[in-house]
Amino acid sequence: MPRTQKQDPEFLQAALIGLQHKLAALEQRIVEIRSQAGGQPASPKAAPAAPASGAKKRTMSPAARRRIALAQKKRWAAFNAAKSKPAAPKPRKRVLSAEGKARIIAATKKRWAAFHKAQQAPKPAPKPAAKPAAKKAAKPVAKKAPEAVAPPAAAAAAPAE
Repeated sequence: MPRTQKQDPEFLQAALIGLQHKLAALEQRIVEIRSQAGGQPASPKAAPAAPASGAKKRTMSPAARRRIALAQKKRWAAFNAAKSKPAAPKPRKRVLSAEGKARIIAATKKRWAAFHKAQQAPKPAPKPAAKPAAKKAAKPVAKKAPEAVAPPAAAAAAPAE
């Protein structure tokens, strides 16, 4: 497919910006080389622009670098000296006397005895084994026949003896 002449305007703008950056970098490099070669001084037009943030590059004097280096060497010397010193001797372990050991053993036995006694005390006495009950023959329940209900007037009319 042949390319069309129609281009996207945003694409062209981006290409233009990229080329301008390259041109600025090349001009800056040309100025640096001319100043190193002792040629023409940099023209005001071709002078490199200040950084966008406005901060200048900071340099450190040789005296300041020397002070920092000496301070760092002093810190490392202190670190290595502390590392190479033998550690303080560990305190001696305490020794348990025979009498103390016997007291501990007696107290432990006493506690375990109380524990076992407490475990046995609350157990209820075992119930006697229930004998399997023989199945009793179920007696048929005889229902009472309802008495003949007499009218109350008939009961009142009966002679009392």
